[in-house]
Amino acid sequence: MLVIGQAWLLSRSVVGVFETRSTDGLWTAGALLLAVFAARGLLAWLQSVLAHRASAAVKSQLRREVMAARLRRPTGDRASASTLVTVVTSGLDDLDGYFSKYLPQLALALVVPFLVGGAILWADWQSALIVAFTLPLIPVFMALVGWTTAKATARRFAVLDRLANHFADLVEGLPTLQAFGRARAQAKGVAITEDANRRETMRVLYVSFLSAFVLELLATLSVAVVAVTVGFRLVFGHVDFTTALFVLILAPDAFLPVRQVGVHYHDSADGVAAADAAFAIIDAAGDEPDGTLPAPNLATSRVRFEGAGFTHPGADRASLEPLDLTLHPGEMVALSGASGAGKTTALRLLMGFEQPTVGRLVVESDEAGALDRGSLDPASWREQLAFVPQLPGLVPGSVADNVRLAAPEAGIDEVEQVLTEVGADFSAHQTVGDDGEGLSAGQLRRVALARALLRLRRGARLLVLDEPTAGLDADSEATVLEAVRATGAGALIVTHRPAALALADRVVELEAVAR
Repeated sequence: MLVIGQAWLLSRSVVGVFETRSTDGLWTAGALLLAVFAARGLLAWLQSVLAHRASAAVKSQLRREVMAARLRRPTGDRASASTLVTVVTSGLDDLDGYFSKYLPQLALALVVPFLVGGAILWADWQSALIVAFTLPLIPVFMALVGWTTAKATARRFAVLDRLANHFADLVEGLPTLQAFGRARAQAKGVAITEDANRRETMRVLYVSFLSAFVLELLATLSVAVVAVTVGFRLVFGHVDFTTALFVLILAPDAFLPVRQVGVHYHDSADGVAAADAAFAIIDAAGDEPDGTLPAPNLATSRVRFEGAGFTHPGADRASLEPLDLTLHPGEMVALSGASGAGKTTALRLLMGFEQPTVGRLVVESDEAGALDRGSLDPASWREQLAFVPQLPGLVPGSVADNVRLAAPEAGIDEVEQVLTEVGADFSAHQTVGDDGEGLSAGQLRRVALARALLRLRRGARLLVLDEPTAGLDADSEATVLEAVRATGAGALIVTHRPAALALADRVVELEAVAR
């Protein structure tokens, strides 16, 4: 409405000067125009503020949902840590262009052409007819350009993600590469991936500049058609000067919002690609609601696998064939079998990282009866579990800091005691770097086991261990197994080691899944 008022004021004041040969009333028109400019500036500022607030809110929500999805099902999606970092940092930051430029412009494109077209129709129906025929050409070309841009941007994001993963893998394996004298040879691989990223980025820029040129040319020609016809009709007296000038001033604003949508689409494409990747991570966690029932006390409850099996979505074979197994309180059960039999998958089902695709897990107690594990609140369930995965996670800090992840309030004496119980021959104050840097594989596993023992002291009732003695010598293995047995807690252990199998109350052999 301000644009229409601006065109009306300009046309009236300019024509008035020419017709009256006087500047009387020009100051009034100038003051009104300044008011219109100020109002348009205020609205533009308000639009920018609201758009950036919306962008910040959506980015924050998406980041929370991505992290919640990853924490809810840490094994559910195939996205690597590098992909996750790329998506939640620079990837989602590109949504600023979508919310601050593209989305507001799209709203303007849906409203402004109709209002401006209506004003032109009221002033001169012939010019409105030209606008009505030429305006739809811009969205058609914009759609064609948009498909090309979306494909180019998706390819660029994929290449960027591959570069991030390649670089992260290279940094992680750098000590090994350096030890074997292959570190410098990896520079060529990084250069190749970087060149691919550069090419895809330039391809997106080429498409962006060419599409902007096409849209600008189309809009310019459309406005030119209106200007030429109005000019000829003005010369032959078929339209008055005021109407002609009003239409000429207003015509570009009929095409501008639609044209700007195509221009700003490129600002949003990177953010949309990252958002799609974020939605893929969120969707991979599934939309099944978590249970709400409090978990029974596992010190007096039995956990049963009743034909529980699991198949990854889209996989042609099961990761775990239907398993029947009962875990009694205080019983140590060992899972054994060939690689690929589904031992780790069984632990994931027990932890609640995955839900059985066939069968179910049941927690049975005398007080609460038989409850499906999926109906239990995940937090209350995992509070009673002490989990040591195949590759334990450590954070930068000290050994004590990593053990205290199980109980932040634990004192240094208690930390040193659990480290002694697992046979640790290193100080609780020893520094730990990223991914356990500074510790050997055996030391890293001892820290994880000490953390599990500390959890048992804080109320956990069931140990869930995946290859707990891998990387340990026979004496250290015996010390660790004795510490596990001394807790008196139930345990489900995945292991191939004879000593661990011999110490278990029961050994369950899983058959390899047929390929």
